[in-house]
Amino acid sequence: MRPRAEEMVVVITGASRGIGRATARRFAERGASVVLAARSEGALLEAAAECEARGGEALAVPTDVAEWGSVEELVRRAVERFGRIDVWVNNAVLAAVGRLEEVPPEANRRVVEANLLGYVYGAQAALPRFREQGSGVLINMSSGFGLVGAPYAGAYTATKFAQRGLAQALRGELRGTGIHVCTIMPGGVDTPAYRLAANYSGRAMGFDGFLASPEKIARVVVRCAERPRPEVVVGNSVRTLRLAHALAPRIVERAAARTVERGLLRQEPAESSPGNLYESSAEWASADGGFNQGAKRRAALKARRAAAIGASVLGPGILTWLLLRKEQSRRGG
Repeated sequence: MRPRAEEMVVVITGASRGIGRATARRFAERGASVVLAARSEGALLEAAAECEARGGEALAVPTDVAEWGSVEELVRRAVERFGRIDVWVNNAVLAAVGRLEEVPPEANRRVVEANLLGYVYGAQAALPRFREQGSGVLINMSSGFGLVGAPYAGAYTATKFAQRGLAQALRGELRGTGIHVCTIMPGGVDTPAYRLAANYSGRAMGFDGFLASPEKIARVVVRCAERPRPEVVVGNSVRTLRLAHALAPRIVERAAARTVERGLLRQEPAESSPGNLYESSAEWASADGGFNQGAKRRAALKARRAAAIGASVLGPGILTWLLLRKEQSRRGG
């Protein structure tokens, strides 16, 4: 029998910011014990303090998921502190943006090491514990781009497809064990991952529209931990994209390229940057990436401009109409 959220011990990689941090807080609010893993110790300690303030026990363990020894130490610390592991959330992510041939080979390798080997290592570390217990839930945070490719993010896309394949393979191995493997595939999420991504495109990056909040994805993760499902697609846009690609793949792939070119890559030039590929960053140590705040400001500004234009156009007309009504009333009187 699976424990309820308030009884769970949950390990979360990539927990210092973004979806991982929001997920840790969500589990903590439910009373779970959370083990937070990421490379940035300072950000991890801040996230752990947030979790404890919300009612959960928290342990921060600096971890590079691309190194097996580091993941082994994460498991050791988690079991030493809490005695078991009920849920393991593979969530750490790195990204490099640019045409594949323009991204340095070592950058693509780093993305694959973190996003794919990191998930393999997480599974290899967690599954023996789950088998001993006769239960456990492994959750892989993939992406809508694990269903349809993202141009200008070749290595990232490849790892997202691979994460889904890894989960399918593991489900076949784990039949009848009481262990569940889930893959979550959200669309665009307002996280710092985009702020910290390596950029070799020659263009600045940013978003104009609204993205899903990390808290929304965190709620999905907790639901998966309590009621596991093999695959969860988050957002109607991703579901529509999945169906459309099955029916008309060429059209959808061209549309995806235009969406990235116009929705993510700006016209302003930008210097190449490795982002946080090789070293953790102290910047944007938060759950959200601030993109939705910018979108709200732009929407409010557009609304004020529209109101001002409307007033300038309609104002004289309304005044004229009122004066005519007054004149008609006076004559009628």
